[in-house]
Amino acid sequence: MKNGFIISLFLFGLMACNGKSEKAVSEKQVTTETERIERGAYLVNAIGCADCHSPKIMTAMGPSVDPNTSFGGHIEGDLSGKVSKDALANWVLFNMSLTAAVGPWGISYAANISSDESGIGNWTEEQFFRAMREGQYKGLVNSRKLLPPMPWENYKQISDEDMRAIFAYLKSTKPVRNIVPQPVTPENL
Repeated sequence: MKNGFIISLFLFGLMACNGKSEKAVSEKQVTTETERIERGAYLVNAIGCADCHSPKIMTAMGPSVDPNTSFGGHIEGDLSGKVSKDALANWVLFNMSLTAAVGPWGISYAANISSDESGIGNWTEEQFFRAMREGQYKGLVNSRKLLPPMPWENYKQISDEDMRAIFAYLKSTKPVRNIVPQPVTPENL
């Protein structure tokens, strides 16, 4: 229980950190696709994409990314029971694999960002940029906004080159076939 609270507090803190600084000065120029993918892997690990977008398995050292479903998003059926609306009055809750969050917005599920077509496999670069910078679901114009805890506003200042590197890396990952459930509205909790 204590670990769940610490993780929830940490993730909520990440959501609240909404820096409005200049574009990253640490941008590294890449010249080949291999370098772009390597840069993307570095950035994806640095900003913690797997923290929410990769289901976890419990190990002796605590939760660890499941290598079979890395970047596959929330796996349907990974939540059990109903959420207490009383608990939500003062808390934001996460499921055990850290791929679903419950709060005043309802239940949100981490998207599949693997290279599979059920993830971002058939996305365009333009869609990826729109999702990451404007918070549009699947990067589609006029779609719903991405829900917490996705900190898309923190990514607005990532340079175009670094954004391309992140996209290239994610498109190079192992495809995970997984259709993530739609969010649950607060009135349907």
